[in-house]
Amino acid sequence: MTKFKSLFILPFLFSILLFLGACDSDGNINFFSIDEDLKIGQQVAAELEADSSVIILDEQEYDTAYMFIQSITEKVLASNDIRYRTEFPWQVKIIQDDETLNAFCAPGGYIYVYTGLIKYLDTEDQLAGVMGHEIAHADKRHVTDNMTKAYGYETLFSIFFGEDQGTIAGIAKNLVNLSYSRKSETEADEFSVKYLCDTEYQANGAAGFFQKIINEGQSSTPPEFLSTHPNPDNRVEAINNNAREEGCSISPSGNNYAAFKASLPN
Repeated sequence: MTKFKSLFILPFLFSILLFLGACDSDGNINFFSIDEDLKIGQQVAAELEADSSVIILDEQEYDTAYMFIQSITEKVLASNDIRYRTEFPWQVKIIQDDETLNAFCAPGGYIYVYTGLIKYLDTEDQLAGVMGHEIAHADKRHVTDNMTKAYGYETLFSIFFGEDQGTIAGIAKNLVNLSYSRKSETEADEFSVKYLCDTEYQANGAAGFFQKIINEGQSSTPPEFLSTHPNPDNRVEAINNNAREEGCSISPSGNNYAAFKASLPN
């Protein structure tokens, strides 16, 4: 696209986007449609499946582990606060990597949880809190909001007009290590509480995870999770306050988390 064409076409197309309401459900300008969120999520899934360095546990071989984590996911997804509950597939996969304390959810609801994180956590409530947090990132469309801001409309138009078809694949590969803004992280924390408030779990389950991160960081090298997430200081208090303000239960569910961890490879 020449500079002349850019100057003429882009403002015109931008005005069309505004006219059509190219915003997400929270009023943020988002170039991508819900279908594009799904396509990017599918691209991420394909890239991970093709990456020989990423070991995704087989669902049949580790059926007990998958039934457990899928049960957690389904309970969280039953919340009435999830806008794209039926539009997204909400696929969950377990990545075998005991050294990585992380989880992420690609656009469209493609959820990945590392065995390192699962084994690091102490309770099912904590894992449910993390799952709620990651589900919120997808449901609130934080990734494509960020992509719209980071890459700009000119780059994104070139992608969809076929002039730079390799860019989406490159963007998708980087989603695993994507860092979110403080606003997005705060929103994901808040909605994790809302989602869990409708379940048997502690609504402040994510707070237990972040408290452990703080404790670990004080006594040893901070977990890798901090490389892609803001410092957890003050988040524990905010999550606990949100749970109290929402009138949600903060009592432990008492579910048997040890059995789930034992079902994973050593």
